[in-house]
Amino acid sequence: MADDASTQPTTATSETEHIAEDGDEETKEILLMKQRVAEMEKEASKLRELQAAAEKAESGSPEGTESGVPMETEEDRAAADGRSIYVGNVDYSSTPEEIQQHFQACGIINRVTILCDKFTGHPKGFAYVEFADTDSVDAALALDNSLFHGRLLKTL
Repeated sequence: MADDASTQPTTATSETEHIAEDGDEETKEILLMKQRVAEMEKEASKLRELQAAAEKAESGSPEGTESGVPMETEEDRAAADGRSIYVGNVDYSSTPEEIQQHFQACGIINRVTILCDKFTGHPKGFAYVEFADTDSVDAALALDNSLFHGRLLKTL
């Protein structure tokens, strides 16, 4: 029986060691998770700082030098609106290049915008043409009811 007594404490110690090992593994996993969470929080903090710095730089530079495109002022927008026309009843398969070719005789065209449905992405059937000068607008308005892709365009 002395042998039994000597084996029992060893078995008890090995069970305790096994439990301790499981506890160590769990503790290690928990510590690793905590480290990962801390790293993610640091990274999120850095991203917030970068975003705040970018927003500050964007709002601090009225010329928008970072993006390379100057930001428009209200006067610029109003001037562009004065040089633009609305073109209605545009064929759905029309491209901006085709519309530009149609109005090219009126003057220099800065931009052609065909509006599309935000959900389907399909054209809505009208466009805006922005010219370089206001004299071109008068010439373009003269193209009201002109034929384009089998449709009569409405210019305003």
